Amino acid sequence: MARAEANLMERLDAMIAMPDAALVSAGEPLAEELLTIGETALESWVRSRGETPTDARTEGFRLLALHRQGARGEPSFNACRETCRELVYHRNCVASAKDGADVARRLRLGAMVARHLVLFIDGKLETAGLGEFCCSSRAFRQHEAAHAARTI
Repeated sequence: MARAEANLMERLDAMIAMPDAALVSAGEPLAEELLTIGETALESWVRSRGETPTDARTEGFRLLALHRQGARGEPSFNACRETCRELVYHRNCVASAKDGADVARRLRLGAMVARHLVLFIDGKLETAGLGEFCCSSRAFRQHEAAHAARTI
């Protein structure tokens, strides 16, 4: 895992560990930060393909536009489309919360979703076929098993 991804993971771990009161008091800024973390991960994927990350928006979100850009010509990248949409969903739930009761839970779930996205993209950067069926696909597991057998 590259240092930038490690920094993202450290930040996500810190968010997950925050007390409920701290999450609630910083709800919307943290929800926006989760989108930014997702965008940062997607930008690294787009750059790895020799492209410039878009500033466009899809359905009002840059995260979704970056996903669309990253998936162009790479069908296996669609495996993280719903992960990106779920990040947007958690952000919207936090932004529309009438009271703080659900905010802490939504932010923690959002941080876990962002963590999944960062790990998926990090895996894609290392293993081109990751996501062809899903990140736990048989072909991927067989490759890992063969690699493990060689290292024993």
